[in-house]
Amino acid sequence: MSIPPAPAVLYPDVAACGSLAVALRLTAEGCLDSVPVESPGSGSLLHESVASTLPHREPLQISAWEHERRWSIRGEEPFQGSCLINGETDDLAQVARAARAWHDGESLGDIRRAAPFVHLTGRFEVPDLDPVRLVESEWQSMLQQARELEYSWQEQYQALIEAAYAEPALRALYPFTSHWALRFSITTRPRLTLGSPCLTAGGDGTYGVGNGFITPNLGVFTTPHEAVALAVRHLPPGLGPISLGLPL
Repeated sequence: MSIPPAPAVLYPDVAACGSLAVALRLTAEGCLDSVPVESPGSGSLLHESVASTLPHREPLQISAWEHERRWSIRGEEPFQGSCLINGETDDLAQVARAARAWHDGESLGDIRRAAPFVHLTGRFEVPDLDPVRLVESEWQSMLQQARELEYSWQEQYQALIEAAYAEPALRALYPFTSHWALRFSITTRPRLTLGSPCLTAGGDGTYGVGNGFITPNLGVFTTPHEAVALAVRHLPPGLGPISLGLPL
């Protein structure tokens, strides 16, 4: 791996300001003057965070790339640590606009309208932590991710996610993936409950079902609907309503 140049080489304008926080404020032309911008250390050229006025938003994380001149953002909700928005751009003024909108509590859609580089993950905000709404938010993110993948097996994976979402018994559960294997929990993050069948989409166009991690020991099928139907039949009996996965 190549050694990255010194930050001052890629970001001489930021270095001249003394920190990314100061550079952001200058680029924002006053719109960040009253907004707290914090760095992990004094005079950071690479990392800053901008808090939100909304308690259900973590501070927006802003990071400069090390090998090329570019900035990334990530905005999370605090209970699960799930990403609501992200994005990357070489325009620091857009980063400043996104930071201001995040701080002011603008809707996720309005943040994107203020700064078009912002990518919405599909999740929506659930301030009251209603577990049913958190489940639906996670499904929407998973459906969007499946549509946006750029792998050769994207179509098969998307078909699997959509078939699982179409099944009410699975749609009521909290979905999550591990190594692209689709799994289900009766609790939300951050404390998931294991034990339900695992669904996989193969690059050869087949779909597997297993009761262990990735191993399709329950069956392999040519359509996602067959795999989903078998997974439903193998759901543990007496699954209760979805609940919050409260941390220990």
